[in-house]
Amino acid sequence: MEVKLWNDKREREMYENLAELYAIIKATEKLEKAYVRDIIPSADYEIECQKLIAHFKTLSSAIKDTVPSIERFHDTYKMDCLAALNRLITSGVPATVEHRAAAAASGGTSAAIVAECVQNFITAMDSLKLNMTAVDQVFPLLSDLSGSLNKLSILPPDFEGKTKMKEWIGRLAKMGAADELTEQQARQLHFDLESSYNSFMAALPTAGA
Repeated sequence: MEVKLWNDKREREMYENLAELYAIIKATEKLEKAYVRDIIPSADYEIECQKLIAHFKTLSSAIKDTVPSIERFHDTYKMDCLAALNRLITSGVPATVEHRAAAAASGGTSAAIVAECVQNFITAMDSLKLNMTAVDQVFPLLSDLSGSLNKLSILPPDFEGKTKMKEWIGRLAKMGAADELTEQQARQLHFDLESSYNSFMAALPTAGA
């Protein structure tokens, strides 16, 4: 006998989102344990952790009316994933990024601002992957990123991320709010964000040295 879990498309989507949230939390817990036990290389851990965090933030924002409390969701399904909750909710960045931020902080840079920059990079890149290409969607993300980068005294005025974000913000400012980036523009912006992010991450250990 087949048991139907949903009555319509909306209910089906809700259950699929809940299943996805459950899977993300469980996957993050396993990833955190693998990193702590030195089973996975730091570079691989960071890439996978960033993906999970980005997906989590996008999904949790979309289902905030259905799941107003991730902690309660965690407790209701007896998940026992405290490391995942810490990484996804409390920290919001991979452990490797926290370590770099701490190193930078020892050189007089705020770890909170470093984490803010990382999250703004990830949010902007993830939004483009979700085809959020309207000017009124992209502009605030780049403005937030530019603002957080400008707070860091360790970055020179001609830092790649600063100059590229300034150029993109100027370009978007000349467009209408409802205008959308072309596929080529969106691809170039994502490339510039990824390149700037890599340069940013490479700069942190030097800053903390």
